[in-house]
Amino acid sequence: MAAKKASESFSKTLIEEVHKWGCMKQTGVSLRYMMEFGSKPTQRNLLISGQFLHKELPIRIARRAIELESLPYGLSEKPAVLKVACFFMLYVDLLEPLMESWRNSLYPESAFEAMVRDWYLDSFRDLRSFPEIKDTNDEREFTQMIKAIKVRHNNVVPMMALGVQQLKKGMDPKIVYEDLDEIHQFLDRFYLSRIGIPGQHVELHNPNPPLHCVGYIHTKMSPVEVAQNASEDARCICLREYGSAPEVNIYGDPKFTFPYVPTHLHLMVFELVKNSLRAVQERYMDSDGVVPPIRIIVADGIEDVTIKVSDEGGGIPRSGLPKIFTYLYSTARNPLDEYSDLGTADTVTMAGYGYGLPISRLYARYFGGDLQIISMEGY
Repeated sequence: MAAKKASESFSKTLIEEVHKWGCMKQTGVSLRYMMEFGSKPTQRNLLISGQFLHKELPIRIARRAIELESLPYGLSEKPAVLKVACFFMLYVDLLEPLMESWRNSLYPESAFEAMVRDWYLDSFRDLRSFPEIKDTNDEREFTQMIKAIKVRHNNVVPMMALGVQQLKKGMDPKIVYEDLDEIHQFLDRFYLSRIGIPGQHVELHNPNPPLHCVGYIHTKMSPVEVAQNASEDARCICLREYGSAPEVNIYGDPKFTFPYVPTHLHLMVFELVKNSLRAVQERYMDSDGVVPPIRIIVADGIEDVTIKVSDEGGGIPRSGLPKIFTYLYSTARNPLDEYSDLGTADTVTMAGYGYGLPISRLYARYFGGDLQIISMEGY
């Protein structure tokens, strides 16, 4: 069964509405505003937040729906990308039994692929048909909807990364990755749209929030503590992959705190440390010498908080530096070359997807920071 275009499956009115909302401007919200607004999660503030999301989420969904319809270089047709819609902001209650039916092979994969885009646009239609949020009860129902979204949204990043790797595997090796601007720009927008505020709204409903937390913002976050947790998680993966893992030494004042989102910092440090661990482990795998540790330095400046992750894994050659923030580049092997069942199994690889650094930079820049890489080849 061939996949139908959206215009063949949905009414002209719906398609026009999707394009109308997709042309609207997204609204960004600063960390300071979220802290100040969420510090008093009164019913009035929650109502205002719900009303804002009711208008904002359709814009973001419409934009992604339009782009997923016509990605460059055939990326739209990659199986993993077709499946992304199953996890990305699906609101339809009918989805779960349909997914279960597909898992049980009642629907052939070709039919499943044809249905995905329909489900994605169904999500936009359901959100647009959600009644105007006028009171607390409406806002609570809307929040329950967002909770369901969060659960279904969990696998979007690895699934999209798998789609990009499927594209990479079938590409002409002569193509210069950094020249594929359309794909890189789309993926930046796609991933950036996920770092938004729905999770903050849901967390404000927590009746017993953790100490010093405003939604998912920790007003007294210890970067040293987050770095320790992220490093331990990265070492666990390295131990599983290689059987051993270099040590990670962290330098900084554990009592120093500042307001930030711990999950964001954890992701960034985790990805950087994971890269360092792999580089050091592979460089010293057959060596009898002492394996040098990864070093993390947390510095509290007057204007900035800087976290430096350094290793002795050999560095990146100069020719590779322009590519490290592109989604099609990785110094590791393509995971599809090692695991043919990726996407159907729960296999997790140490590296190879090529999205750790670009996504980490997106998270760093979301609240005004940045991520910079300085390499010393041979060290």
